[in-house]
Amino acid sequence: MKNSMNTVITQRQKIHPHKLLLWIAICSICMMFAGWTSAFLVRKAQGNWMLFPMPLSFWISTIVILTSSVTMHLTLKAFNNRSMKSYKTLLSITALLGVLFMLLQFKGFYDLHLAGITLASNGEGVSGSFIYVISGVHILHMLGGVIALVIMYFVVNFRKKTKIYSSTGLEILSTYWHFVDVLWIYLFLFFLFNQK
Repeated sequence: MKNSMNTVITQRQKIHPHKLLLWIAICSICMMFAGWTSAFLVRKAQGNWMLFPMPLSFWISTIVILTSSVTMHLTLKAFNNRSMKSYKTLLSITALLGVLFMLLQFKGFYDLHLAGITLASNGEGVSGSFIYVISGVHILHMLGGVIALVIMYFVVNFRKKTKIYSSTGLEILSTYWHFVDVLWIYLFLFFLFNQK
């Protein structure tokens, strides 16, 4: 009896393998962006650095991504409460907010380009190049989350044969989504305070 109780407790304390892989990936992504933002600071300290205001669409996209974090939280809550209609709606809204965020980022890149700040700039323009590369890689990570949301949406709406009530997949996606949201807030504040 005691051994079976210990086995149950041990099984409950184990982290799901996919969750473990996600946390390893998150740590790797954090190290990558820490390296890039450190390189940004080192290059800025060398001088010959252009200062420019953050595009308005970056500000708006920050509000959008914060809103998407709220809708993702509510999506998971609706799933756990078995409120499937709300779950589907909130899942769709979160995906749409993710797409809107990416579109606003591209609008910000376009505004930077119109201001003469391009990816391939030389001299002082290298400060803009950092923003393009770092934000661009973040968009790729965001795109991964949007694709996962779309796949989950289609599975829920068009796969009628089996009903799966395990929240593990959604929990993993939710953790990843909140992570890319927090990562953008960090990057936005980093760019904002280093362009003054």
